[in-house]
Amino acid sequence: MAIFEGSGVAVVTPFTENGVDFAKLEKLIEFHVANKTDALIICGSTGEAATMSDDEHVAAIKCAVDTVAGRIPVIAGTGSNDTKYGIELTKKAQELGADAALVVTPYYNKCTPDGLVAHYKAIASSVDIPIILYNVPSRTNVNISPYVLSKLVDQQNIVAVKECNLSQVPEIYSECGDRYTLYSGEDGLAIPMVSLGAKGVISVVANLIPEFTSTMIHSYLNGDTKKARDMQIEVIPLVKAMFCEVNPIPVKEAINMLGINVGHCRMPLSDLSDAGRKKVEEALKLYDTSALTSFFA
Repeated sequence: MAIFEGSGVAVVTPFTENGVDFAKLEKLIEFHVANKTDALIICGSTGEAATMSDDEHVAAIKCAVDTVAGRIPVIAGTGSNDTKYGIELTKKAQELGADAALVVTPYYNKCTPDGLVAHYKAIASSVDIPIILYNVPSRTNVNISPYVLSKLVDQQNIVAVKECNLSQVPEIYSECGDRYTLYSGEDGLAIPMVSLGAKGVISVVANLIPEFTSTMIHSYLNGDTKKARDMQIEVIPLVKAMFCEVNPIPVKEAINMLGINVGHCRMPLSDLSDAGRKKVEEALKLYDTSALTSFFA
C-alpha cells in the first residue's frame, strides 16, 4: 500500500521562545500543498519531535490535519523508545485524523530483533491506521533488518518503511517481495532507491525546493529516468549543505536565511556554525527558492 508516491516533506517545526509558532506552521503547510508536495510528515526528526512536550506534539499533529484538510496525506511521527508511550501517541494521531503514523525504531534501549518485532506488533495492533516503519540506524543504533520485516508481514497495517539503509533494500525485496512500500530516507539516494522499487522519498530538502523534489521522483516513476538521474545529481550540493551538521540545524537556518523566521533549533541542538553557515549560503545560491520566499512575501 503506497500512502503516497513522490515527495513527502519532513517539515520543520517553527518555534518561538514561548512554544510552537502555529500560525507559521499553518503557512508552511499551505506552501507545501501549493507547491506539489505529495505528503506532509509532521513531528519527525526534522520537526524536532524529540524536544516537544506531549501537548505540543499532539497540537502540531492536529494543526497539520486541520490545515491540510484532506488535500494530501498527513503522516504523524509517533515513535518512542517506550512501547507504551508509542502506543498512546499513535492512538492519539489516529483520533486526530492522521492518515498514517511514522514510527522510528526504539533508540538507546538497543532491543534485540525479536524485541523490535514485539514493539512494532504492539503499536500496530493498537490502531487501524497505516504504519510506516522508520529505519535510521545512524540516529538510533538499531537496524530494522530484513529478518524483522519478514516477521511483521502478517501485521497488515504495517504497510511501508522509510529506509535509510540502501544496501539492504535488495534483500528486503528478496525476503518480503512487494509486501512493503519503501520510501527513501536519504535525499542524496532517493533515485537509486526508487530505481530498486521505492515509491518516493521523505525529504529534508523539500522544505526548500518541494516542486523540484516531487518532479524528480515522479519523473522516474513516469519513465523519464534520465531526467530523474540528472535532477538527483543536480541536488547533491544542496543535500550536502543540509547535512553538513546534524539535521535539522542546517535546513532550519536555511529557511531563516531566506527571511522566513522559523526560530532556533531547541537544545541540545546548537545554532549552525560559521563554517556551516558559509556552506549553506553558497548552496542556496545554486537553487531556485523563489517559490518559498514569494509565498511568505
